[in-house]
Amino acid sequence: MKKFLLIAAVAMIFSNLANSQNSYALDKYHAQLSFSVLHMGISFVDGNFKDIDGKLVSSKEDFSVAQIELTADVKSINTEVEMRDNDLREKWFEVAKFPSLTYKSTSFAKVSGNNYKLSGNITLHGVTKPIVFDVVYNGMAQSPFNKKYSYGFTISGRLKRSDFGVGAEAVATVANEVELKSNVEFVAN
Repeated sequence: MKKFLLIAAVAMIFSNLANSQNSYALDKYHAQLSFSVLHMGISFVDGNFKDIDGKLVSSKEDFSVAQIELTADVKSINTEVEMRDNDLREKWFEVAKFPSLTYKSTSFAKVSGNNYKLSGNITLHGVTKPIVFDVVYNGMAQSPFNKKYSYGFTISGRLKRSDFGVGAEAVATVANEVELKSNVEFVAN
């Protein structure tokens, strides 16, 4: 009986270790969330959100069961044109009512090699919709300064701004489809 209890205890310890969650914080100095949208059918306007945060949690080293959350302060939108940025904040995104863009994953599935599909829900302008992103896992590196490991990802996808009620008055001048791209590094805690 003692031998059975010992084996059961060891099995439970190894099971807990195998299912332990590893947590990673977004390295804000090495992360960006950018967008690009076609203007008048002839050129793209690019921008980004300067203030973003996020975390990644996974119990597997290959991140195949990772849970990812990202948030952006919509007030931090930046297209390098102050007048346009103010218009986007006040009229398009209504930041006083809807200050944040959030994303929470529902699955992170390995497709092949370092390619993944990231499915989840994005909330923008008070509307939540499902979205799927393509992800490339760029690898890991150890910092020579703090000896912590960082893991890099490139995340890309598209959404329709009309799905979120953003910029309805600009149908004739600004494309409905918006390209999103995020280059991020997550640091092991």
